Amino acid sequence: MKRDAFSNCHPAVIFLFFLGAIAIGVVVTHPAYLIAGCVGAELYYLLLVGKAGIRNIAALLPFFSLITFINPFINTRGRHILVSVFGRNYTLEALCYGAAIGMMFVLMILWFLCYSLVMTSEKFTSLFGNLLPSISLLLVMVLRLIPALSRKEKQIANARALIGKSPRESDSIKEKIKNGTGILSALTDHALEGSIITGDSMKSRGYGTGKRTNFNIYHMTAHDWILTVLMSTLLLGVVSFGGTKVMFTPVLRIPMVGCGFYLYCIFLLLPSILHIKETVLWHISISRI
Repeated sequence: MKRDAFSNCHPAVIFLFFLGAIAIGVVVTHPAYLIAGCVGAELYYLLLVGKAGIRNIAALLPFFSLITFINPFINTRGRHILVSVFGRNYTLEALCYGAAIGMMFVLMILWFLCYSLVMTSEKFTSLFGNLLPSISLLLVMVLRLIPALSRKEKQIANARALIGKSPRESDSIKEKIKNGTGILSALTDHALEGSIITGDSMKSRGYGTGKRTNFNIYHMTAHDWILTVLMSTLLLGVVSFGGTKVMFTPVLRIPMVGCGFYLYCIFLLLPSILHIKETVLWHISISRI
């Protein structure tokens, strides 16, 4: 992850942005809002990870295409029939609705990828540790479980590959299944052993036996308050001005966007603007040395 100005903000500011971006992306199905959300998420994700993110974004295109073209087989409502397949109408309206669902899927994945890079477990714990200590701890452990197991799986697979027991190097399907099962068994043993060690460590440290104290290194600054007010105002403007209603079936009706759409675009670009601004100032300060 590259140097990012938005990730240096207070966790409450970061959480407010992703909450607003993801909530609007789920609720609003207007094509203009979905396209703006995808562009904003892709731009910020590429600013965070660089050129390596292009491959991850490209990997989402097959899922988008699959959802887009499969939906008309499930939903046959619509007036404009493109073709009939096995007696079922393949309509333009259902195809457009499938594209909207596909964009929504891509939008959610991209924002959650950005969220995982910016909103670390320490920030999440500091934000909700006092309000919901048990739930926040559980969420942090669950969110870190998948990447931790993924890294461990690569280590186990590489170690087994050195002794010729990698599924990729197996000749028969039976050997591939056997070697793959060996990796899964070792990964399961590691997860269970880690859970026992974590439980013993928490018990020995006295977790849950008394009132828990905390130390918070994050404090709201004037910059954080300005961003909070700005984002709240933009979100309120998006909700107030509307212009998000759209109909796909049985008749395709996509109205023109209003002022709320432009406020939504500004909201989405806030992290990218802060990132670009910080990068430009950094290069200017370096050039003056």
